[in-house]
Amino acid sequence: MRFKLIMALVDEDRTEDILKAAREAGATGCSVITSARGEGLKPEKTFLGLDLAGARDLLLFLVAEPLSRDILETIAAAGEFDEQPGTGIAFQVDIEDAVGLSSQMETLSQEIEEQI
Repeated sequence: MRFKLIMALVDEDRTEDILKAAREAGATGCSVITSARGEGLKPEKTFLGLDLAGARDLLLFLVAEPLSRDILETIAAAGEFDEQPGTGIAFQVDIEDAVGLSSQMETLSQEIEEQI
């Protein structure tokens, strides 16, 4: 089975909503790295040397390739990435190989069969 890694950098306030939406779209798990920092087109202002930007979370989803585009679009909709600037960004990359997914393979196979 082929996999994609979906990486999403999101406002920490939106993390739980995005996780829930991704699971409903077929993601079987996620790794969350908290307190990431991002900078967009216009850098956030500072006050007396303190950063005013809110904390970001990095969400890592390893998903089956047939489900990846739907999950990516679901993440974007849940995070309102295209509606509000600065809310987040998500992208996917090909995974050449992965191990440690035996407990999730049955669930992934069933979800892919249901979509076909």
